[in-house]
Amino acid sequence: MNLNNEEFQKRVIDGKEECIVDFYADWCGPCQMMMPVMEEIAKEHTVYKINVDDENELALSFGIMSIPCIISFKDGKEYKKQVGMCSKSEIEDLLK
Repeated sequence: MNLNNEEFQKRVIDGKEECIVDFYADWCGPCQMMMPVMEEIAKEHTVYKINVDDENELALSFGIMSIPCIISFKDGKEYKKQVGMCSKSEIEDLLK
């Protein structure tokens, strides 16, 4: 599910939901290659997507300088971060 800044605040920060947030861009080749992995993870975990072109201020607030950047959140706070291409198990490790 794609989120904008307002939805991100409501679902991730205020909702304190344990989730994975994928910061990506439509033009990013590695981001596109990660899509099947993220879809697989979304079968077992809550996954949100944030388009950095549409939500630039939100991306900057988390120091996103390279994409794909995947951040796990617990209790409304950033827990762990992975930048660049990664495997399903590496992404799942972000929640451990």
